[in-house]
Amino acid sequence: MNQLPDAVRRHLEAWFGGWPTSASGIALLESDLRRRPAWDGNQLPDVGVTHNDFAVLSVAPGQASVLADRLEHVDAADLADTLGLMVGAFRWNLTAPPGDDAGEWVATTDQRVPGWLKPFNGDVLIEWDDQGHYGAGVGRKMHNAFGHEISVVTEPSLRGRGIARRLVATAARRILADGAVPTYVHLLDNHASAKVAEAAGFADLGWRYIGTPEVT
Repeated sequence: MNQLPDAVRRHLEAWFGGWPTSASGIALLESDLRRRPAWDGNQLPDVGVTHNDFAVLSVAPGQASVLADRLEHVDAADLADTLGLMVGAFRWNLTAPPGDDAGEWVATTDQRVPGWLKPFNGDVLIEWDDQGHYGAGVGRKMHNAFGHEISVVTEPSLRGRGIARRLVATAARRILADGAVPTYVHLLDNHASAKVAEAAGFADLGWRYIGTPEVT
């Protein structure tokens, strides 16, 4: 089944600039959003999702007709490979994960925030190490009011303690409390990230993110 929960569909509809009426085949959606700055200020010219025999790809105005002939005999499962797009597991969690909160929410302007977290367009969640330095952190890609994507990185010295899972769960609870859907995307061969996602309640339901690799 390709049906999405309404909350997730609203997020994708706002992110892609529309949503197809058919749940099979390849749908190309043209949207001016692909020419506007994304969460980090950079353009994301191609973004979409796939599931089984269904794919939707949001492209800039004028690009759908260019791609249509090229994709005429392409199956949805082969869309990303045909266009050279990255593929990742696309997960979400609509239920607040149990457990105590971890980390501290701070502004990206805080001098203690590492460079990789600076581009995020909201406050970030940080777990400090025993010396009070950055040990692990979560950033939220606030794509729109309906969906915020979670990214997490843990320093080697703090790995293996379940900190990433606790931070992701804490961020998910915050996003749900803000009225949005927490999502999680990772490359298919990133087994450590997949393990964190599963432990924090983000099941892999077979949906895949496809898009132009982001430049940060």
